Amino acid sequence: MSPLIVHWNVDPVIFHIGAVEIRYYSLLFVSGFILGYYIFKGYLKREKINQDVLDPLLYSLLIATIIGARLGHCLFYQPDYYLGSWSGFWEIFMPWKGGLASHGGAIAIIFAMIWYARKYGRKNGFEFWWVMDHIVIPTCFAGAMIRLGNLFNSEIYGNVTSLPWGFVYELNGETLPKHPTQLYEALGYTILGAVLSWLYYKKADKLYRGEIFGIFFIALWGIRFLIEFVKEPQVMFEQNMTLNMGQLLSIPFIIAGIVILVVSLIKKKPFLAAQAVKSK
Repeated sequence: MSPLIVHWNVDPVIFHIGAVEIRYYSLLFVSGFILGYYIFKGYLKREKINQDVLDPLLYSLLIATIIGARLGHCLFYQPDYYLGSWSGFWEIFMPWKGGLASHGGAIAIIFAMIWYARKYGRKNGFEFWWVMDHIVIPTCFAGAMIRLGNLFNSEIYGNVTSLPWGFVYELNGETLPKHPTQLYEALGYTILGAVLSWLYYKKADKLYRGEIFGIFFIALWGIRFLIEFVKEPQVMFEQNMTLNMGQLLSIPFIIAGIVILVVSLIKKKPFLAAQAVKSK
């Protein structure tokens, strides 16, 4: 076995406060939102938008992410369990028992941002597409931190690999090295976030409204689609599928990203809020 193989047996619980477990996943999940808060705060300052809109944005994103991701897991991956009995149904409202799906979170965030832009955007000089262009950048980094949380939970990993950087997830009773797909996704999202950040700070005056949002959808869900090829099935019904549920759910997002990007390049509305005001 390669000397680079990692025997992963890290306890997912950092410490206890009474009966409450403090996990790496929870800490990284919350840290991703805190990081995103300060990144977005910099965007508001740069584009001279009232920073009072920041707190309601954070609350909207947090609530939408948890509710959407939980419903996404329950309805996309295990509907027979969660809708098949009253006991299963009530577990939908218990996200601490595990089970969050990023596709569901993405859908809920879009609806939350439509509401947010209507409530706060009109009087502060921005609209839905401006919001989406800006929140997707910190979302890349938050997504990377969540995937690191999955690593500490020893979950959502890949098939057996002969590559030298495989992980043996010993807490799950694994004895063979497997693809650390959590790290693949975390790295991919971090690189995407860095590229989009560079576009924002260096090329914003040449970008159009919706362009970064479209690129984000194509790249992020494209990364997810490709990595799914080496990921273990998350639920039993995926075992005989050519494309698994994660891939099937990613395809509409990729197509949506292409449409958004094309429309953005056709309409050519200035990217920055300050530019949009000057162009009127």
